[in-house]
Amino acid sequence: MNINIKVYLHTKGTNFFQSGIFSVLNSDFKKDPDWTSAIAAYEWIQQINKNMGSSVRIDQVVYDDIDITELVKKVRPD
Repeated sequence: MNINIKVYLHTKGTNFFQSGIFSVLNSDFKKDPDWTSAIAAYEWIQQINKNMGSSVRIDQVVYDDIDITELVKKVRPD
């Protein structure tokens, strides 16, 4: 299953927006769509952090028009 994720981030005094389509397991999404989307968004933000070479602040995260900002901030790697 594919979901559309939009992230609004801030780094080095600049706000920026990125969006993308991500594949998630259909079974996980059916069990808990918000949490499954939050994990996908968190992993993507970690990649953005790495590519930017600096820490980004998460201002807002949305998937399919549902705000999951607070959930994404709670996700931690295993």
